[in-house]
Amino acid sequence: MATAYYSHPACRTHDMGDGHPECPQRLDAIADHLIATGLDIALEQREAPPVDERDLALAHESLYVANLRGFMEQVEATGQRRALDPDTVAGPGTWAAALHAAGAAVAATDAVLDGEIENAFCAVRPPGHHATRRQAMGFCFFNNVAVAARHALDRRGLERVAIIDFDVHHGNGTEDIIANDDRVLMCSFFQHPLYPNSGAQPLGDNMVNLPVPAYTKGSEIRELIDRHWLPRLEGFRPQMLFISAGFDAHREDDLGQLGLVESDYAWITRRLKGVAERHADGRIVSCLEGGYALSALARSVASHVRVLAGLTD
Repeated sequence: MATAYYSHPACRTHDMGDGHPECPQRLDAIADHLIATGLDIALEQREAPPVDERDLALAHESLYVANLRGFMEQVEATGQRRALDPDTVAGPGTWAAALHAAGAAVAATDAVLDGEIENAFCAVRPPGHHATRRQAMGFCFFNNVAVAARHALDRRGLERVAIIDFDVHHGNGTEDIIANDDRVLMCSFFQHPLYPNSGAQPLGDNMVNLPVPAYTKGSEIRELIDRHWLPRLEGFRPQMLFISAGFDAHREDDLGQLGLVESDYAWITRRLKGVAERHADGRIVSCLEGGYALSALARSVASHVRVLAGLTD
């Protein structure tokens, strides 16, 4: 079965201002690199629909969604950007982008569960893993992966799913949403201390948090994954894997100080794909999170997607 590549033009209309690292050019860099390497023709291109707001309510408080909608309507009416926090700015295109980003994750989940595709990568923005049940923060508005995971559980009837987060920043929003939900196992590594300065003490027993210091290299991350993630994942036997795929732990990315390279992301993806093949019929949905050095981001996404598509050993 195919690997699908979900995106939507609306995800490029979200613009938080000149010089903001979470820029529309991130998606252009990825798409251009996939075309240049010929990888795009190996993927099934799919346009992401907007999310059903009933799915947003599986991960976010309804009042938060309503208030955010009202805020976005004011932004669209005035045409002026407004900040929700010092890092997170809404512009006239943000609401549509956020709906399609979450919609990509849910649509990919349904397509995988329906057997249309084996796995999917969602090249979307804004990212999601800092968005909590009731707060936008850290460039994030809706928690795309958490919404999709809860959709798989609450709408599609799965009993166990895993969320893996390899962004350089701790996925505090995802942890807030799924802490102590014993249907979900969350495995992550992240630089610590670093924004959002959380994760060293997990909020629930269903977390495998690996805080690592600055300048940790990929070889050390691989050892930690083999020692800590894989035994828990094998014991949990997830029926589907969701990946918060941030690539800002790359050694060229200035938003963190870790030392991963493309081969490390390929290695991590192979390990996760092995878990999915043993326990979940290969079912994986991966969603873009961070990654702000454009060349490194594009190369790393290609390494990740190439493994998902079975194009490497």
